[in-house]
Amino acid sequence: MKYYTLKENHLFSKAYRSGLHTGGKYTSVYILPDYRAARLQRANPLKLRINRVGITVTKKLGVAVVRNRVKRILREAYYKATKTLDLKTGRIIVITARSAATEAKTDDIYRELVKAFDKLGLTDKTGGAENE
Repeated sequence: MKYYTLKENHLFSKAYRSGLHTGGKYTSVYILPDYRAARLQRANPLKLRINRVGITVTKKLGVAVVRNRVKRILREAYYKATKTLDLKTGRIIVITARSAATEAKTDDIYRELVKAFDKLGLTDKTGGAENE
């Protein structure tokens, strides 16, 4: 499935300001309902609802090489989570790296994302029921 990125700054700000969030050692995760989900579903060739994901890594974590490595690890952990979990769709998800993420492996961040998604109620435990 295609990875839909979040590009608008106002959506990042809105997720930080009014979204549900949880933090861990490596990441902070913010969840917000996506009000454009129905329009994006109609535009999608497969007519599926999608989650839009934004990944942020601040300059405090290091130089560009370090930041890009952390972004790649976060992106791969998110891919792995979407493949193994049945996530609810129609959400905006913002994943923010913390300073400990520079030393983390993909599996460490994957386990933390699974816990965060479960804590925020993003995992679908009904067994394939229609998502909101």
